Amino acid sequence: STKTGSRSVLTALTSTAKRINGRYERFLERTFPRFYVLYATFTKGIQALFQEVKEIRKIRSKMSQQRLSVQQLPYREMERLRQVRHDTFRCRTARDVIKAIPIGLIAIPPFANFLVIVLMYFFPRQLLIRYFWTPNQQVEFLDAYDSIRRDSYWDVVKSLALAAHSLPEPQLQKRLQDICAEVQQGAQPRVAEIFAVRSLFSGSPLGLNKLQVSHVRALSRVLFLTPHLPAFFLRHRLRSHVLEIRHLDRALLRLGLGQLSEEELKAACYLRGLNSTHLGMAECRAWLEQWLGLSCKLQASEASLLANSMVLLSLNYI
Repeated sequence: STKTGSRSVLTALTSTAKRINGRYERFLERTFPRFYVLYATFTKGIQALFQEVKEIRKIRSKMSQQRLSVQQLPYREMERLRQVRHDTFRCRTARDVIKAIPIGLIAIPPFANFLVIVLMYFFPRQLLIRYFWTPNQQVEFLDAYDSIRRDSYWDVVKSLALAAHSLPEPQLQKRLQDICAEVQQGAQPRVAEIFAVRSLFSGSPLGLNKLQVSHVRALSRVLFLTPHLPAFFLRHRLRSHVLEIRHLDRALLRLGLGQLSEEELKAACYLRGLNSTHLGMAECRAWLEQWLGLSCKLQASEASLLANSMVLLSLNYI
């Protein structure tokens, strides 16, 4: 039949195209190895981008059909949606979606993907989203972003130490001062020490709505949030992001750290304040166990402690 004949022609054309493309890629790999790395990264990036769009549509459809909230999703699905809305180090913010639009338009005409590859070579971090970064670039850029946020870590510790002076209860005041001194001397406080001062972070002066604006700005930079907003919006965004991490932590605890791949472990650590690009799986898992041991015991009203712990637990780890 005509329909069967059309399918056979399409199958033959597809097979021929794959064969030609395979030869072309082998030629590039042998003759222009550096260019081939960019070409392969671009090809995989396009495939990953389309796959992600399909997965997000599937998750949203499931939520609609089963009437689920984001907090009721399994860890990986919850994390995927979070990444789409406002990821930081993996470059999936709304700003980066805007970045992707011109790249997609440029790549539409025949052979225009070579222009994208030129952009990948000269302006990878400025113009491209993470799908079009090579593995080496991903590590390099994660280190660069972490260096930016770590500039704010000491501001957070200084703000905590300063706030400790105005605490009314001498025993809790001394405990918080001891924690700050530990960090300033290059040590990492134990989770039990941090948990012991949890009551300080619900009201004045360390509750999220009572923190000094400079302290809130420093914490915003730790979470890669813009600090250039009025205080009310800064506090609202910071609380929203911290509580989202708290929901993720509970889903992660249900899943179990043993179920995460190395990439997932490193991504989870990085999101929570630790630069994991040069750490092994065992080190990442050990740190996440500490983090979950604190996070999953805290209430929503103690979001300020969770935000500050991103600095306290990661600044001197390893």
